[in-house]
Amino acid sequence: MSETKAASDGLQAAIERSGYYPGLVYDAVSSAVGPESVVSYVVIHDAHFDPAMEVRRHVTVMALTPTRLVYSHTDEYPAGESETDSRPQAETSTEAVRHSRISSVALTRVVPDPAAYQPGVTMPTEVVLTIGWNVLSHIEIEPAHCGDENCDADHGYAGTITADDLTVRVSEAAEGPDAVQQVVAFAQALAEATSRP
Repeated sequence: MSETKAASDGLQAAIERSGYYPGLVYDAVSSAVGPESVVSYVVIHDAHFDPAMEVRRHVTVMALTPTRLVYSHTDEYPAGESETDSRPQAETSTEAVRHSRISSVALTRVVPDPAAYQPGVTMPTEVVLTIGWNVLSHIEIEPAHCGDENCDADHGYAGTITADDLTVRVSEAAEGPDAVQQVVAFAQALAEATSRP
C-alpha cells in the first residue's frame, strides 16, 4: 500500500474514531480533497461549554494533498436553537488552499524541563499550530481622538487590520501524546510543501 493511500485510509479511520458525525465530516473532507491523495492529516475533536452551560462539540480536520491544504470545521448546534426544528444540527465548512497561497506556518512548542531536552527523543507536551494564507482579515475601527478630554472635534477613525489565521492548540493532557506528535508531523509536512516554489 502506498504512503498516500495509507494516509487517506488513516484519515478516514481518524475521523471515524473521533465519533463526531463521521459520515458527515468525512464526506465534506473527501469532497474537498477530490481525486488527490492525502499526504498528511490532523483530526482534532473537542468540546467546550457555552454561556448557557451546554456542551458544544466541534471537529477540525486538516488534510495535506500534493497541491493543497484542505481545512474543514464542523460545529454542532444543540436541539432547540432553531425555531423550526427541535433536532440538533451541524454546520460544516471546508476550504482548499493552494500551497503557493500559504504565507506562513508557525509551530509553538511547549517543552517541560528544557535542560533535560534530547533532540529526537523529548516531545513537546503542547503545540500551537498557526497557518496563514492572508485571505481573511478582521478590522477593528474606533473613533480617533486627540487625547484632550475637553475636545469634541471629529478626528475621524482609527483602526487595525488583523489577519484571521487558522490556529489550533493540542496538548498532551487533553488529546494525548499521539495527537501532539501528529500535529508536529503535519506542521513539518506542511512547511516542507509550502517551501517549494
